[in-house]
Amino acid sequence: MAPPIQRGTAAWKYFGDFRAALLAGQVLLLQVAHPVVAAGVHDHSDYTEDPWTRLMQTGASLSVYIYGGPDGARYEASRLREMHKKFAGVDASGRRYSALNPEAYAWVHATLVKVPVDAQRFFGRGLSGPELDEYYAQMCDVGRMLGVRERDLPPDWAAFERYYDSMVADFGMNATIETLLETIRTVKKPRRIPGFAWKYLQRWQHTAQMFVIRGALPGEFRERLGLQWTARDAARFARFCRVMRGFGVIPAPVRTAHMRWIGRLNVWVRAHPKVRAWLVKDS
Repeated sequence: MAPPIQRGTAAWKYFGDFRAALLAGQVLLLQVAHPVVAAGVHDHSDYTEDPWTRLMQTGASLSVYIYGGPDGARYEASRLREMHKKFAGVDASGRRYSALNPEAYAWVHATLVKVPVDAQRFFGRGLSGPELDEYYAQMCDVGRMLGVRERDLPPDWAAFERYYDSMVADFGMNATIETLLETIRTVKKPRRIPGFAWKYLQRWQHTAQMFVIRGALPGEFRERLGLQWTARDAARFARFCRVMRGFGVIPAPVRTAHMRWIGRLNVWVRAHPKVRAWLVKDS
């Protein structure tokens, strides 16, 4: 039985660590490596046109599960499942798909379970055995709330890692990954950044984003995608990780403050329908 997600527990301390945002590109790439997810994103997502809004919406949704309290998490889980019911179609092989395909749905959840652990492995001190046990049990509770089938939730962290590695072993390049990589290269500027500044920032963000993606991806999968990774790159990534570990001196409540604030704000907005309607109209 997992303890509730509250101040001081493993999910509370690690899920919202700001360093996990560095792996946003890596986790999205791993999600769309699944053929069903790839088809759904290709047919129903507008991330190529407005990736910044999509990224913010995803972060806001995730924050509710961990930091929005049980009622907020249940509301968000119900909202997402209802929204995904309409995401269906035919994939590149002519097979019908649904965004609520149990295997694909479980895989997306698995990537979100894994990314905070990877963030601590690369950029922090790593989670201890007891912390991993507690964290994984709490994230399984989140999965159940989302509607992930019990049989798609491995019983412990060791079994989860075996499942995760076996899934990645079957993935390779697909059209949606190609589109994602092209979007990272040519991404449109955020609204509030002047055009002259974005001319330089766009190239920098592409170089930085791809460097972290290449460094954080599982090695064999990276090779199957044809992403180059040299010994020099590995040394540079190791130095980058050491720098990021320096932020570990910041207390966990501070490292997660932005996600906790966003989670509470989202719960408040959803409790005030007029405010929510105004925000939706304004966006």
